[in-house]
Amino acid sequence: MADIMLPDTADLRSFFIGGFECAAHRRADGVRLDLIASTRHDVFAAADYARLRRHGVRVARDGARWHLIERAPGFYDWSSLLPMARSAREAGVQVIWDLCHYGFPDRLDIWSAQFPERFARFAKAAAQVMRDESDEVPYYCPINEMSYWAWAGGDMRLFNPMARGRGAELKRQLVRATIAAIDAVRSVDPRARFIVAEPAIHVAPNGWSDEAAADAEEYRLSQFEAHDLLTGRREPELGGSPDKLDIVGVNFYPDNQWVLGGGTIPLGHHDYRPFRHMLRETAERYGRPVIVSEAGAESTARSIWLHYVADEVAAARDAGAAVEGVCLYPILDYPGWDNERLCEVGLFGPANDDGDRTTYQPLADELRRHLLRFDEGALPDGVVALRRGGR
Repeated sequence: MADIMLPDTADLRSFFIGGFECAAHRRADGVRLDLIASTRHDVFAAADYARLRRHGVRVARDGARWHLIERAPGFYDWSSLLPMARSAREAGVQVIWDLCHYGFPDRLDIWSAQFPERFARFAKAAAQVMRDESDEVPYYCPINEMSYWAWAGGDMRLFNPMARGRGAELKRQLVRATIAAIDAVRSVDPRARFIVAEPAIHVAPNGWSDEAAADAEEYRLSQFEAHDLLTGRREPELGGSPDKLDIVGVNFYPDNQWVLGGGTIPLGHHDYRPFRHMLRETAERYGRPVIVSEAGAESTARSIWLHYVADEVAAARDAGAAVEGVCLYPILDYPGWDNERLCEVGLFGPANDDGDRTTYQPLADELRRHLLRFDEGALPDGVVALRRGGR
């Protein structure tokens, strides 16, 4: 394939992004999750996208559920995806499609050479469907959070493939699959854009020794391993190259900083690293556009977390970092992965039978303040942004 000239900007329609939780993995007990279905987003996608637009959000993260689409090897049923894609287009919402959010078809061995090949064929087929549907430039996140998946599924047995001691192996398999998928999609649509969404972390040493500091720093730098493998900085035999890293997504939650071997570092603690510094480090390391591909908190912390993240993004941008978006994730309250309790994390609550959802007003108000700050052109007609310090 000819050298790919990557655009200098992410070119998203709005600064703020609404992220629909689309995890589709199997838990350790074998239960298959499908968060798009359990939040009823599949049924009410049109209303959900329209609701985003009313709040000034014109970009979404959403999911193509591989396990539903590839009913048998090489046979694809797009009935779970096309209505959502068409609803987004009708609503004027640009979608970044997750092609694999922890879930894959049953009876496919993730450790086998067939896994990257099957994923690439699926990605190519999805790209062809999207190209047939629309002339818009498509956006994809091939595999969400390779590093977290490698840890949770390859070391901790939290979900598929339920392994221990194989995290490094799993991460490299996911990188191979991502590289193959990017090449496959580009063979159909060279215009396609790609986001690599990985956790942004900080790890503080557990003690004052040089050894403790070195151990913490080694763990902290592991957050960049998937990116470095994709770009070929590390282990080029995997097939990585600089063009595989287009838009760098960083996922950032309140528990993304901790003491090595210890607990979470709370915001405000002297060991807490300002998010602005993390964003600048990522932007300078790769020289690519950066988005906060997931940011969210639970209950009353939702608006506080957006306030903090937005302030830090503004500071990073003022310092020259090319941060071009923030994704509120998840945008819908959802039933918890392990116990199905209602996780109140979203801008919008559960849907009733008419597709209506309540709005969490403190988060809506905070979002409107930052629309004025970052993206005033996204404000819907008749909506006045709330200025900091007053209404």
